Amino acid sequence: MTVRELIVLGTASQVPTRQRNHNGYLLRWDGEGFLFDPGDGSQRQLLRSGAAASDITRICITHFHGDHCLGVPGIVQRLSLDRVQHTVHAHYPLSGAHFFERLRYASAFYDAADIKEVPVVEDGEIANGRFGRLEAYALDHGIDSVGYRLVEPDGHRMLPEKLKEHGIQGPAVRTLQQQGEFEGVKLADVSEPRKGQRFAFVMDTRLCDNVFELADNADMLVIESTYLARDTKLAGDHGHLTAQQAARVARDCRVRKLVLTHFSQRYDDPAEFLAEAAAEFDGEIVIAKDLDRVPVPKRATGP
Repeated sequence: MTVRELIVLGTASQVPTRQRNHNGYLLRWDGEGFLFDPGDGSQRQLLRSGAAASDITRICITHFHGDHCLGVPGIVQRLSLDRVQHTVHAHYPLSGAHFFERLRYASAFYDAADIKEVPVVEDGEIANGRFGRLEAYALDHGIDSVGYRLVEPDGHRMLPEKLKEHGIQGPAVRTLQQQGEFEGVKLADVSEPRKGQRFAFVMDTRLCDNVFELADNADMLVIESTYLARDTKLAGDHGHLTAQQAARVARDCRVRKLVLTHFSQRYDDPAEFLAEAAAEFDGEIVIAKDLDRVPVPKRATGP
């Protein structure tokens, strides 16, 4: 059974609070597990969420401020302790390679995990596989920072009644999918277009062109909203977004589900973020809470 959901491990910016752990987000995407920005405490939050280290197939770090990476030592050592058999790829801005090395080898441990580092060198595709394409784009923060986008290729949805009408069944269906034709029957005769899904992850940044590039037509956009609009200048000064700005990005980029997170400890009431975002964006809005499980929206119908 395929599962596509976001497990929220933490939602605080800069420092954890009594209610919010440091950042951490595990995207379960069929058989893949993309761990984004594991902050301090992520190993324990992973346990509390019901997920396991063995679910992780890629670690994606946007930048090397502590609230986005201080959980790396615990995660890396847990991968070894649990004897995770598959390769785990690690992505991060190339300029932070020395930080990742220090975090990866922060203390003595039996290093048994197969972790392959694949730093982000330039905008564009950084990995591909059965999940589709993983892309990274530079953002505008105080240090080198990137956002990530997962793009599933467009495909086809097979139509059982059409398959039956043409007498296509069993192994012949796979042959038709792979070759586009089987004994005179074309794929278009027995299927309809299925648009691939998109997931975008945007953390610490001011508004810039690549924020919109990443968010374009995303089925789910996970985006920082550190500040409220009344502190827009403060947000810009510190390289962050407001909930209002994040919602306008979602609106302009035709996002389906907006997940706001990375909240400053200066605000006590999460409802303020929802109200501010809802004034700009009429799609589904989630104000992330620690240990939430947020499903990726079901596929949109039509091409």
